Amino acid sequence: MMAMRGSLLVVAVATAVVATVGAGGGAAGHVRPTGSVGSAGHVRPAGDLGPAEQVGPEADVAHHGHLSYWDGRLDVVLLSENRGPSALDDTTVRLTFSVPLAAGHDLPDGCVWGGEREVLCSTGPLRVDGTRHETALALRTAGAPQELTARVATAWNGGATDRNPADNDHRVLVLATGDPYVF
Repeated sequence: MMAMRGSLLVVAVATAVVATVGAGGGAAGHVRPTGSVGSAGHVRPAGDLGPAEQVGPEADVAHHGHLSYWDGRLDVVLLSENRGPSALDDTTVRLTFSVPLAAGHDLPDGCVWGGEREVLCSTGPLRVDGTRHETALALRTAGAPQELTARVATAWNGGATDRNPADNDHRVLVLATGDPYVF
């Protein structure tokens, strides 16, 4: 009985993936899958897919930059780039902080609040030629803790396969010294 339920789950998940792709997986309101279902019903990450199994184009998004923090003020300079092989129309980077951010200040164009500890920013088009998109944020924390942790990661890349996700997912401990902490 348990084996039958497991088999039904694999079939149901595979059917959902095929239905999503067949229904225009890239259209508004649809999410393209970024992995595949293996024989035991486990989803493999997109980086583990063979060339014939890839759903979207292949790109290598990278985020680097630095954070400075002192007296409740948090400055972020973020450089996003695409190391190829396919250009991307847009990506979204998520910056998440271990402490709440102060409300009431504006974000640059292309950025939105994702909650009291999160900011999401569009990078715009990322060509393959090494052109970088710069995002600069001047934030304030709620209070003035002596340290915070920041996570910088790609939230969305247009469904592209990224075989090197380590260069777009960083965790940085930032002390309230005013020094730039590079990632």
